[in-house]
Amino acid sequence: MKNGLVLVVVGWLCVACEPVWLPKPAGYNRIDLPSPVYQTLEGNYPYRMQLSAYSMVEPDSFNLKEKAWINLNYQDFGAKVHLTYKKIDDNTDFKTLSSDAFKLTAKHQIKAYGIEEAVLITPKGYSAVVAELTGEVPTQFQFFVTDSTTHFLRGALYFNTALKNDSLAPVIEYIKLDMAHLINSVEFDPKR
Repeated sequence: MKNGLVLVVVGWLCVACEPVWLPKPAGYNRIDLPSPVYQTLEGNYPYRMQLSAYSMVEPDSFNLKEKAWINLNYQDFGAKVHLTYKKIDDNTDFKTLSSDAFKLTAKHQIKAYGIEEAVLITPKGYSAVVAELTGEVPTQFQFFVTDSTTHFLRGALYFNTALKNDSLAPVIEYIKLDMAHLINSVEFDPKR
């Protein structure tokens, strides 16, 4: 009887120590981001700025007439920052341009959990408005920089993927820091 009890206890311990396999929750790939490196925008534009060395400057293919419209293509991250420039003059006034920029941001209210806007003054003395959008929106960061009398530069970040924004969060934050650097380094050409 003693041997039978020992066999039952040993058998029970063997069964009790068997690992239980449960499925793991879905995870996201690790994204290794490089240290920020900036370079000056090259070319004949009515503005200068410091932009990420990891972005390629491309002409905007949507509106080829606008030579000062460019895209900053972050190929490694599947993202683009669309930059549009307008000269403020008799045909295009500041009020219209700023109103259009706010309307473009507001169009995302349907899907956005929240939109946080901030007004900034850049080191060069220009006004900037930054909008950070949260939720499953196609653009997570938009801004414009202006001297309010002659120049108006607008930017918006877009991704070439349908991934959920929480999986893109590290890349979004990385590019937002690049955009903050860009905004603070914008300098408009006074001769144009």
